[in-house]
Amino acid sequence: MIRRTTSALAGTAALLLVTACSGNSAEITEQAQTEPAAPQVTITPADGTGKVKPDSKITVNVTDGTLQSVSVKAGKKEVAGELSADGTSWTSTWNLKPGATYQVSATAANKVQTTTAASSFSTLKPASTFGIADIIPMAGETVGVGMPITITFDRDITQRKAVEQALTVSSEKPAVGAWYWTADNQVIFRTKNDRYWEPHQKVELTARLTGVRGAKNAYGTADRTHQFKIGNSQISTVDTKKKHITVVRNGKKVKRVPISAGKGGRVVNGIDTYLTTSGTHLTMSRHRVEIMTSEWMGVDPKDKKNGGYREVIPFAVRISNSGEYVHSMASRVWAMGRYNLSHGCVNAPPEFAQWYYNNFQRGDVVDVTGTKRRVEWNNGWSYYEMPWKQWVKGGALDREITTGPGQEAPGAPAGQTPTAPAAPSTPAAPSAPATTPAAP
Repeated sequence: MIRRTTSALAGTAALLLVTACSGNSAEITEQAQTEPAAPQVTITPADGTGKVKPDSKITVNVTDGTLQSVSVKAGKKEVAGELSADGTSWTSTWNLKPGATYQVSATAANKVQTTTAASSFSTLKPASTFGIADIIPMAGETVGVGMPITITFDRDITQRKAVEQALTVSSEKPAVGAWYWTADNQVIFRTKNDRYWEPHQKVELTARLTGVRGAKNAYGTADRTHQFKIGNSQISTVDTKKKHITVVRNGKKVKRVPISAGKGGRVVNGIDTYLTTSGTHLTMSRHRVEIMTSEWMGVDPKDKKNGGYREVIPFAVRISNSGEYVHSMASRVWAMGRYNLSHGCVNAPPEFAQWYYNNFQRGDVVDVTGTKRRVEWNNGWSYYEMPWKQWVKGGALDREITTGPGQEAPGAPAGQTPTAPAAPSTPAAPSAPATTPAAP
């Protein structure tokens, strides 16, 4: 009797147990089908990582949810980044600062749950660094429409693509240009042939070199922003056959005066050094008084029989590194417009030369025509003498660049540290040193 009762009770208990288990299983299955798992957040580099390479990226990824916020700081400085369209990943925009500690925090959510994650890591301290030693033109300088941008680094660059990738040129009025490496430590930007800068605008160079590897174990540690202005379009044409110089400012002819150019007749290594060089020159510097001597050609200034001379010349504007100037020459006014008598310079009337000196901008264009001697592309700033396709190939990236307003570094994503919606409803040459002035 007891056994049967026990058996009956056991059977009843078993039935109740089966019924209870069946009910819970259905409920759990239903909940599993309607409630998502908690979001899983992965931060790279992981917490505690050391010696991270500065040219790495910070990434934050989430599964089973979307990112609500991402905060990345190096000290007090916020780090820019970009959120993916579906809100499931975030990537830092620029390289990392060497020898720095980064703090990353992120929040992700889905319909019912929220997850937070954090990471603290440090970047390696490089064996050596590199930076910019000099930029031409100067910050804030007003220059001519032909002005190139010359960047000289404080060490040789072997990783040219990475460095060039970090350089951005933006302008208020779009232009087409390209970079060219004239030396291991120097790169130059110029606009396309005959398409100079538009006048009256601001141009900005941004060098995002922080964390960029420029050479073996050498990283950049700072960014640089450099602004200058394009002034009047001032283009001079020197016709050595008709012996005139014509100045066109902003499309309007403002001056046309007679000149006397190089006479020719002194041939060294097949080059007539007394001829003014034809081609596109740029104004480089101006001198209220310049001393010009025959020492540049190895002749003692006192040796008059062999062409020795020493002249004190006022109002001289340099246009090459081989000693060519547009300058005043009162003693030859009688020859201007009639004979070419100089040793290579452009002799001009004193009144015009003073006006030219006073209206000078570095980077003004001076086109010389009519002689058999051509200016070399790296003689001064005569970079427009190099064919455009060749110039473009001289850049590490081998491509043209459009310099419209608000440009970013090539290939780099734009934007700042983004924040996702608060509560999503569903998971979502070199220029060579100037030589002794050639001649009056």
